[in-house]
Amino acid sequence: MNREPAQLTLLGTGTSSGVPVIGCDCATCTSTDPRDRRLRTGALLRFTCDGGERRALLFDVPPDHREQSLRIGLDRCDAILLTHGHVDHVFGLDEVRRYNAMMRQAIPVYGDAPTWQQLQRVFQHIFSREQNVNDSFVADLTSHCVQHGETIHLHGLRATAFTLWHGKLAILGWRIEGPADDPLFPLAYCTDVNHIPPESLPMLQGLRTLVLDMLRPRAHQTHFTCAQAIDTASTIAAQRTVFVHMTHDILHEPFERTLPAGMRLGFDGMTLP
Repeated sequence: MNREPAQLTLLGTGTSSGVPVIGCDCATCTSTDPRDRRLRTGALLRFTCDGGERRALLFDVPPDHREQSLRIGLDRCDAILLTHGHVDHVFGLDEVRRYNAMMRQAIPVYGDAPTWQQLQRVFQHIFSREQNVNDSFVADLTSHCVQHGETIHLHGLRATAFTLWHGKLAILGWRIEGPADDPLFPLAYCTDVNHIPPESLPMLQGLRTLVLDMLRPRAHQTHFTCAQAIDTASTIAAQRTVFVHMTHDILHEPFERTLPAGMRLGFDGMTLP
């Protein structure tokens, strides 16, 4: 059957504070360029499954997820792939209950063991619903714990989890493989990283699309700097690389002009075919 090409939409491309930053009047925070307004980082993968039905996978669910969903008119979620349990990546989890209501089914969520420990502690009203004083409208989720090298099959796509280092914290990157003739795949989603261990390098070979963390020019203990991200992207040599998770230290227009060929600065709403 003829499928429409898959699409990856960057729902948010900002760091944990977002951009503009509260109380800041720097050039980026006061910019009129919409590409300098960055909600917290998350992404949406839309594709057509073998049965011809449109599907939607989320990479993380940041605190801004409700606004991100409304902006693009998202009305379903078939799975959520988590990178780690930090606030700016999972505190929108409560919002996915609307997809439950529209689809009338549970949503599978995939993350590593430390992430699940955090989610079950923070979202007790979801994962220990029987303890709620009032039985209210909460998300209906199925929990799936994954580890490095594990592949899951999602409506015709193959998603493989692999280890990235976010400072001293091991988190997950995701490699997505789909139809060989689809220009988006193989795709790797790698946010919040400052080191890629040797065992994960095979997951980054032969990529058509790479989404990669780039925090700011200055050094940081848990994220790639601009120079480190560019060097890493050059080594991986995907056909195209898009950078995400930027602070207000990066002003979109002048910075993007400095990037090597095949690399772009991501922005909220950017869609990759």
